[in-house]
Parts: sequence; structure tokens; C-alpha cells
Amino acid sequence: MSGPGGSPPLSSPSYIKTHLIATYLAGGLVIGISALLGLYLSGGSSDPFGLGSRFRRRRKSSRRPVRVYMDGCFDMMHYGHCNALRQARALGDELVVGVVSDVEIIANKGPPVTPLNERMIMVRAVKWVNEVIPDAPYAITEDFMRKLFDEYKIDYIIHGDDPCVLPDGTDAYELAKKAGRYKQIKRTEGVSSTDIVDSWRFVLCSSFWTWRMLLCVRERSKSDTHKNQNRSLQRQFSHGHKKKIEDGGSGSGTRVSHFLPTSRRIVQFSNGKGPVPDARIIYMAGAFDLFHAGHVEILRLARGLGDFLLVGIHTDQTVSASRGAHHPIMSLHERSLSVLACRYVDEVIIGAPWEVSRDMITTFNILLVVHGTVEERNDFQKDEGNPYAVPISMGIFEVLESPLDITTTTIIRRIVANHEAYLKRNEKKAESERRYYEGKTFVSGD
Repeated sequence: MSGPGGSPPLSSPSYIKTHLIATYLAGGLVIGISALLGLYLSGGSSDPFGLGSRFRRRRKSSRRPVRVYMDGCFDMMHYGHCNALRQARALGDELVVGVVSDVEIIANKGPPVTPLNERMIMVRAVKWVNEVIPDAPYAITEDFMRKLFDEYKIDYIIHGDDPCVLPDGTDAYELAKKAGRYKQIKRTEGVSSTDIVDSWRFVLCSSFWTWRMLLCVRERSKSDTHKNQNRSLQRQFSHGHKKKIEDGGSGSGTRVSHFLPTSRRIVQFSNGKGPVPDARIIYMAGAFDLFHAGHVEILRLARGLGDFLLVGIHTDQTVSASRGAHHPIMSLHERSLSVLACRYVDEVIIGAPWEVSRDMITTFNILLVVHGTVEERNDFQKDEGNPYAVPISMGIFEVLESPLDITTTTIIRRIVANHEAYLKRNEKKAESERRYYEGKTFVSGD
């Protein structure tokens, strides 16, 4: 009997042989595809056809994003805060940040240097932040934790490896730890994520730091006694990052800086990509010392004028020559990291020249050079020695109306005005800070 369509009989040897070969080929193909998919999904091999990567993307897009929460005062926000937020974001897909209210900070730590509205501007501007919750509680209560889980769909609560102890001696994150929803990140050396005074290198020598701030806003003292004292303090400032207090207490010396700038940290903060062809490149330069809300808002306006914002950050020597011997407060690398963390900035020039030259404009293909109206010194208005003389002559210079009337001196004056409260706050923190460094052990992560 013939097979279908006049083919060989179903019982014939040729039909059976053909049928078996077809079956083996089909089975082998199924097994092969299954094995390849398994290998690609596990990341154990290259994927020449893109099968595994497509499947992984489809699988990832179908799941709910992992949302992580981190809170803080973020007073006098610096690169340490930013690095903490960067690490927190790496533990999930979306980062929600709670900013503690002024009332809560006053009750638990003392008056903040920057009010809530300025701290909100700073946190929203960090490029790793997806959402911000204002007026967050200082300590995570049962009710607030439930709100985070149910309303904000938070999966994990994040904090650094340094202890966060409430005035009553309890752990601020105890409830999150008990719930099994707590994750820890590595503290950034050289700064603390707590507050302005304790976060910088002067935590063990508060009296010196207060003087350092005072020197930035006072004229030189008229008395010989004060002149000698100022010279002594200036010498300490010049060598402050090297001189270490051996007895661990406060005194005339300065505490050694734990900040160790590395190329890897700069890469972590960088966007890692340049402008696209025909991009409208905007250039803005400055010291960006004690990076504050005024800086953020003028950078936001500058970025809105083009497709790519290039920011020049002046060297310590350039800033000192322009603003005085006791400036800048933060070093070039510290200032660079703070600016790099801002979502409105695409690239920075670390150690930008004071004057904007024609060669520089050509090299970076700069379309427009901008400057804000609020500045420590309005050098752009000078007739002689104007650093923007070349872009002005080329017709590519524009002055932007600064949204906020805040400068580095504004921040310093706030600190000086409340220095007694900050000194008392330091006294409480200094001992725990000392214990942290004495008992410090290696913590993995970056």
C-alpha cells in the first residue's frame, strides 16, 4: 500500500528510515535550542544570535522594578552623600529618598545649615535619585515603614555601615532590620553623611574649623595678636590635610583627611559619554565650593540652553588667587565629584583655566559660554582682565539670571552665626566618630 500522495509504503524500509531521520533532527534541534538558551541565560557563553539577551530583556521588563529607600538630613550636601545615593541605587532599579524635616533635625541634632527647600533641590538634582519624599521622619517608625512598603512599594531600606543611633541609644534602623528589609552600603571615606560639621575633616577640631570659616568672611584683624593668630591658622590650613592629631582629641592641629581621590571614583560619578554630533555644547565655569542649591539652579538653567553642559572647575590655586588665601573650603577633587553627581551636568573639566580662550572654545566645540548674576566676585563685568573677554568678543557669551541669591559665603555666614550650636553638636559626635575609625574594619563594596 502506497503512502500519502503516492509516496513509498508506510511499512517500506525507505519510509521508516526517512521518518526516523526527521524525528532525530527535530529532537536534536529542540535540545540544542534549549541548551543554548540555558547557557545564554546563565551568562556562560557569548550570544551570537541575541536569543538570550532578548529573552532576558523580555523577562526583566515583565517583572516589577526593585525599589530601594534611603533617608537622611542631607544638610550641606557633599560628594559623600552623593556616593551613598549612588551605592543605594545600585542595589535596586529605582531609588526613593526621604529628606528629614527641619523640625526633626532640630529635635535630634540641632539647627540645620540649609533649610528643607534647599536640601530638596540638592537631593532632586542627584542623578541616581528617582523620587524624593519631603519631611521624612528622623527615625523609621512602624507606621512610616508600613507606608514605605505599602504606598511607595519599597523593597529594601538602605543605610551606611556607620551606626545611626537615636538620642535614646536605640538603632534608627532596628525595625527595618527585624523585618528583613534592610541592606547596608559602604561609608564614603573623608566625609560623613550626618551633617555639615561632622561630615568634614574637622570633626575632632571644631574650634579650628570655626576659625577657618570666620577667616573666609572677616577682614584681616587690625590687632597684632589677631594677625599672628591668623597667620598660625593659615599655616595649619595649608598643611591641614597632612597634619594628624596623635592624641585623638581636639586641639590646635587639624584632623587628617580620609578622602582618597581615585580614578575609579571619578569614573563611577561620570556619565561616561561625550556629546553627540552637532550637539549644542554649553560651557560654564566656577569654583563650585560648598556645592549648594544656588549652584544647582544655575546649572539647571544652563543645561536648558543646549544639549550638553560642560562645566569647568577651577583649581585650588586659581580659586585662592581670586577669592583669598582661605578659599576654597573643599579641594578640587571634592568639588569635581559634587558637580559630576548633578543630573544637569554632562562633563567637567577638572582644573579648568581661569580665562576662556579661543583654542578652548574650538577644542570643545563650545556654542555658548554662560555665567550667573549671583557670584562671589563679578569678574565677568571687568573691563580689564575679564576671563570671558574672548567669548564676549565672539558674541557667544550670555549672563543668566540666577534663580537663588546664595553663594558660598552665604553658607559660611550661616555656619558662623550658629557656630555655638554646631560646636555642642560636634562634642556629642566626636567620640562616636573616633570609635568608628578605631574599630573600623574592611567593608566590601564601593
